[in-house]
Amino acid sequence: MSAFPYRFPGTVGAGAVASDPAYAGLAPGESSGSVVTLAGRVMRSRPQGRVAFAQLRDWTGSIQLFAQATSCERFEELTRLALGDWIGVTGEVVRTKRGELSVEVATWSLLAEARLGFGDKWRGVQDVETRYRQREVDLWANESSRATFLLRSRIVASIRRRLDGRGFVEVETPILHPIPGGAHARPFVTHYNALHADFYLRIATELHLKRLVVGGFERVYELGRIFRNEGLSPRHNPEFTGLEAYQAYADYTDMMELAEHLVAGAASDVLGTTQLTYQGRELDLTPPWRRATLEELLEERTGTELTLDMGEAELRRRASALGLELEVRGGAGVVLLEVYEKTTEPDLWGPVIVTDYPKEVSPLARDHRSRPGYVERFEVVAAGRELANAFSELCDPVEQRRRLEAQAAEHAAGDEEAMVVDEDFLRALEHGLPPTGGIGIGIDRVVMLLAGASSIREVLLFPALRPEQA
Repeated sequence: MSAFPYRFPGTVGAGAVASDPAYAGLAPGESSGSVVTLAGRVMRSRPQGRVAFAQLRDWTGSIQLFAQATSCERFEELTRLALGDWIGVTGEVVRTKRGELSVEVATWSLLAEARLGFGDKWRGVQDVETRYRQREVDLWANESSRATFLLRSRIVASIRRRLDGRGFVEVETPILHPIPGGAHARPFVTHYNALHADFYLRIATELHLKRLVVGGFERVYELGRIFRNEGLSPRHNPEFTGLEAYQAYADYTDMMELAEHLVAGAASDVLGTTQLTYQGRELDLTPPWRRATLEELLEERTGTELTLDMGEAELRRRASALGLELEVRGGAGVVLLEVYEKTTEPDLWGPVIVTDYPKEVSPLARDHRSRPGYVERFEVVAAGRELANAFSELCDPVEQRRRLEAQAAEHAAGDEEAMVVDEDFLRALEHGLPPTGGIGIGIDRVVMLLAGASSIREVLLFPALRPEQA
């Protein structure tokens, strides 16, 4: 039989007690007459003879515990608790003679022992490897880490609430796909024993969601995990959280407003403002955001005119004159995008809505209604990183087949990130896809922005790490 209790009911949050205005007027040495029950970890312990002080921390915050040998049961045992031990206490809310709001412990229970330490009690856990690999330690030892992940939860809730408020329906689509599709990315592959076939972890939810629009779900979204077999960087993790939303009878201009509504709205909901300081620099998320074409921004940044009409050879020559060495294969559209991503995107503070991408690099987007060779696509860039990607969705099944077949040819030629032909998706388009706007938003990057984090690992509870050496 376990020596620890199976439950400890009736608790209130330590942070709620500490911030309760009912106790704000307590004078030093005064008791409130209010008895509370709390549970959490002991994060500091300071025995001082016949009295003892400790800090109790739970996920709502912390409060000081105050115990006297004359009134606290098992006082000596209480003073021997280790840093990190879980305890439950019941006592009166008081203000000590030194003015610290506290709970004077009358009774208490040991709920669990911390047999491994939590690092320095004053500075928390500083080693980055330990923080990422043992997140459970980081969350208790570093209050800022816990605050970041509670903030993340509120951001996700805000985005869901705002989509629901506009009539969007949340759905769940398969994670295992018979073929990869919906994005340029290298997939993870696994084997489905029952079907004797290889399947792929999804690299996007796009194609299934558009099939649902065909099926009559006029406003639909999914918020979930995406998997791309790529490297690790401060901006990339092979497993990440993406939002994709699709709206019938809309185009990419409607998605621009939706992006502003979700991102700026989340900032307002969780921070109380759309004016941020990110990495020491001001960033104003207040809508409307600037709209500019990819080519306009390229010329502003480089001082050189670069357009799709110049053709591949001239674009490569001008790229060389800018000191760029391009190794990408493809035509003028591929070159133009590569030059933009190397020279311009990292320096866009924004937020800016970058519009009108080359058709060659956008196989799922609808042709631009007034610019041949371009599509109605935009990306949101803020603080030098892409937050969102959106289209007026391609609805024509004949044109979509042509583009996917071109992608399949590139895949067969060795481009592991190129898409293949998805017959199920093409058949769905044959049933008719109405005019539709779609958007994908990187949730982790939005959280990075609002939490002030410089690395994606700071906002992922369990980021991808190399296995520990034995």
